[in-house]
Amino acid sequence: MSLPFSAFVKYILPDFLVDNFELVAIHEIAEVLHITLEERNEIPAEYIGQKLISKGFFKDAHLQDFPMRGQVVMLNIKRRRWYNEETESVVYRDWNLVAKGTRMTQEFADFLKEVNQYEPE
Repeated sequence: MSLPFSAFVKYILPDFLVDNFELVAIHEIAEVLHITLEERNEIPAEYIGQKLISKGFFKDAHLQDFPMRGQVVMLNIKRRRWYNEETESVVYRDWNLVAKGTRMTQEFADFLKEVNQYEPE
């Protein structure tokens, strides 16, 4: 059975990205693989029933992820924002995408923390 490209992506990206973001581009620049993802235009659950208007994206977040086949991987993540007409404020999801004090995904940071526990023999 062959998989379509969109189905293959779920095997290389964290689940929360596959579920909530769309893959929009993949580029190789100076031996770095850049994967660009945009948050889906789906109103956050806590704002269902309120009148929200999509107002584009915040500045991209650039996160280092697990290397693939020895190549550095950068995730360029575009988080969406909405204008709430009832409260006249901008609303967005709080993703906590970046591990505190790092420029990489929490999953990758946890992996490195685990690897660091083992002393070379």
